[in-house]
Amino acid sequence: MTDELTLSVGGRQLSGWSTVRVTRGIEHCPSDFEISLTERYPGEADAFVVQPGDACTVLLGPDLVLTGAIDRVHYALAPYQHTVTVIGRSKCADLVDCSAEWPGMQIAGSDALGIAQKLAQPYAITVSAPGSKGEIVQLFNLMHGETAFEIIERVCRYGALLAYDQPDGSLILSQAAQVVAASGFTEGVNVQSASMATSMDQRYSVYLCFQQSLEVMNDVGEGGNLQAMATDEGVPRHRSRDIISESPTGGRDFAQKRATWEANRRIGRSQQLNLVTDSWRDQAGVLWTPNTLVPLSLPTLKCGDEDNKLVWLVTQVTYRRDADGTTAALTIMRPEAFLPIPILQLPTFNDIPANPGIGDPWGNEVRR
Repeated sequence: MTDELTLSVGGRQLSGWSTVRVTRGIEHCPSDFEISLTERYPGEADAFVVQPGDACTVLLGPDLVLTGAIDRVHYALAPYQHTVTVIGRSKCADLVDCSAEWPGMQIAGSDALGIAQKLAQPYAITVSAPGSKGEIVQLFNLMHGETAFEIIERVCRYGALLAYDQPDGSLILSQAAQVVAASGFTEGVNVQSASMATSMDQRYSVYLCFQQSLEVMNDVGEGGNLQAMATDEGVPRHRSRDIISESPTGGRDFAQKRATWEANRRIGRSQQLNLVTDSWRDQAGVLWTPNTLVPLSLPTLKCGDEDNKLVWLVTQVTYRRDADGTTAALTIMRPEAFLPIPILQLPTFNDIPANPGIGDPWGNEVRR
């Protein structure tokens, strides 16, 4: 299969680019590209004239990888050389760049999918959630100056979701995937270069999560000072970290989940594999894709071997072609690094039942 990059603009299919870079990732929204052409003979670049703001699509071989618009065009002139460089991003760039538009700046009674769809509607961007749509947000205040994507990321935390763009320019709300690629990476087979960064400075041996109630009118008993603990046996010396839970409700069980999440996420983030391979595709001919699990056998880097392969998550892919050839650079991490933070919403008055004999939310007698 010939993996030629094709830029489609205004009905024209432009290929033959000298250098190519396309980057996609679950923490890299929007996806972006930078491509350039150097004239081999006078007038060759004339057909590649495009304008900033032009809608475009980018294909690698037959596969669509980006739908968006051109941000910038650079023209360079030197003796015996004329270069055109085109830079662009996916449609979700408007969500990242632009301020949120929402009448009244207050959200009530909607889930993460519904909120994201309303925020994306002014920019003609579709939003999907193949699995969970997220919990219902009872009351959510927007702040002037926030971008649409900042708000979407915030509400996604309530539903334990990740938000990133798709090749068709849409936004997807998803959890870390369980899909395994047809092949992985094996030292001496399909790995040109690789580096493993491991760290201990952001890990702790003990995590103590404190849950502090916001109740000021009633006696909450033990609920006002709950504590839970999680440990990381991989830390060789005593290092303690105190955490104040973002949610003042949920009890000891929730505080325990919050402490365990902190430990697992820091373990996951303490190891990052950066790898370069000589193909944009796996053995089945599928492009390496973010949010896909891949088996790893890199014994020199202490990252799995043939008898005990590790299965980690592809978090970012950069497809590249230049004078050094065709490569794909991948960032790969442990799946635990992308477990969304557990959060409970504060109850609103509509959530508090009226219990005869107990009274209103402040403990006053209810007269009937």
